[in-house]
Amino acid sequence: MSIALEKNKDQNKLLVADLNKKTAQMKLGGGKSRLEKIRLQGKMTARERINFLLDENTKSIEIGTLAGYDMYKENGGCPSGGVIVVMGYISKKLCLVVANDASVKAGAWFPISTKKNLRAQEIAMNNKIPIIYLVDSAGVFLPRQDEIFPDKDHFGRIFRNNAKMSSEGIIQISAVMGSCVAGGAYLPIMSDEAIIVNKTASIFLAGSYLVKAAIGEDVDNESLGGASTHSEISGIVDYKAKNDQDALNRIRALVEKIGDNPKAGFNRIKSLDPGMPAEEIYELLPNDKSQPYDTIKIIERLVDNGSIEEYKADYGKTLITLYARVDGWAIGIVANQRKIVKNKKGELQFGGVIYGDSADKATRFIGNCNQRKIPLVFIQDVTGFMVGSKAEHSGIIKDGAKMLNAMSNSVVPKFTVIIGNSNGAGNYAMCGKAYDPRLIFAWPGSKIAVMGGDQAAKVLLQIEKSKRKEEGEKMSPKKEKKLFNEIKSQYEKQTQAYYAAARLWTDAIIDPLETRKWISIGIDAANNAPIEKKFNMGLIQV
Repeated sequence: MSIALEKNKDQNKLLVADLNKKTAQMKLGGGKSRLEKIRLQGKMTARERINFLLDENTKSIEIGTLAGYDMYKENGGCPSGGVIVVMGYISKKLCLVVANDASVKAGAWFPISTKKNLRAQEIAMNNKIPIIYLVDSAGVFLPRQDEIFPDKDHFGRIFRNNAKMSSEGIIQISAVMGSCVAGGAYLPIMSDEAIIVNKTASIFLAGSYLVKAAIGEDVDNESLGGASTHSEISGIVDYKAKNDQDALNRIRALVEKIGDNPKAGFNRIKSLDPGMPAEEIYELLPNDKSQPYDTIKIIERLVDNGSIEEYKADYGKTLITLYARVDGWAIGIVANQRKIVKNKKGELQFGGVIYGDSADKATRFIGNCNQRKIPLVFIQDVTGFMVGSKAEHSGIIKDGAKMLNAMSNSVVPKFTVIIGNSNGAGNYAMCGKAYDPRLIFAWPGSKIAVMGGDQAAKVLLQIEKSKRKEEGEKMSPKKEKKLFNEIKSQYEKQTQAYYAAARLWTDAIIDPLETRKWISIGIDAANNAPIEKKFNMGLIQV
């Protein structure tokens, strides 16, 4: 192995180790002492509940583990957004589980908690898979209520989604396993079936203190909204469970009896391992995001052995379009080629840049995949579209618009993997978060930004210099360099994968070796939602 490959391997393994360290810290929620306090109350922790609920020895993926990372420091933080979301198998059926983490501010809702819950519901709705709510929450985190309560994509949207899912026949089961208060009390009641745990759980619009303050009535929380009250008097819940384990077993029994829905019918055959060791990805992927590499070699270590059929291999070579399989599932891949290529005219084209011919090829390929009902996987390491007079005169904008149009109107499921750069309009054309990928996830070290750090810092520096010049201040070269480095440092912090994952611009940061599992589970979920729309690009500029 060359020194360069060895260096890549070491750097990427360090990035994965750092990811594992950060993930482990987030999974501790509010900390070991708070988790132990929950156990002393006779309750399971949120993660223990999910692990108990999922089938043993089956694959699962966690959405938004890093949500809230390095956010809300003034409020003590909100690890994983105070809620855990896992897609996995319950009684052999693929489900989405949403569990409040009571170790984080008693399960109170932060703005990112709401965003994460809405993302979970979006995934369930898009894929028509059952969603299970394990409720244990003190309600809205009042110091940030203005960011949670009244807007379209705030807290109330959750209950609107409850109603919409019910009307569409998407199964919702709730287990109240702790507090369930105020507006949050509507969630279990708007589910298809609701379970409450005796002694440790309660449901009410207003707790005993608020009732006393509002109407002067003296009543304890158990009488007000305990398990016996709601299973025997109000009839709000359907089942009373003895403890957490009993409630979770009840959910498993309910899920087991759910009938099968029609499938989308995506093609799947026997799975094959990649023909080359997946671990070699660590060697092939440069840590320096400006360095070229051959993306095909990465893809060969992600897809089933012998399944690659490249489409228009010799045309528009800065984008790779090919058919392949992952875990037996047929997929279409659109990927940025990162090595420098030469077209038939003898012109060199930069890797990671989308040129007109590449965009045209991708447009046609996306159409083909829709025609053949093949899910699309976008592998992003893109710096943007080509610029300059030659590109403009050749119509790069309309070529890019056609690709964007085809991708936006695609009716087959889309999945996005960010393995390096995700810059500017390239992020859009390669199915960024705004374009409804069923799942979007990133590798450690990837970056999401309007443009690269150096370019952005130079632009921002020029703006700052002009401003100061107007104010009569002339900067010395030393001061200019210092300001440039400060601007670049701040900008690059916002481009990091962790910054994006914290805000749920991506669903997760994963070890590259987990990519096959994420794509496979994603397609398995999508296969539960038959395609009901026709592919129609609408008007395009010719």
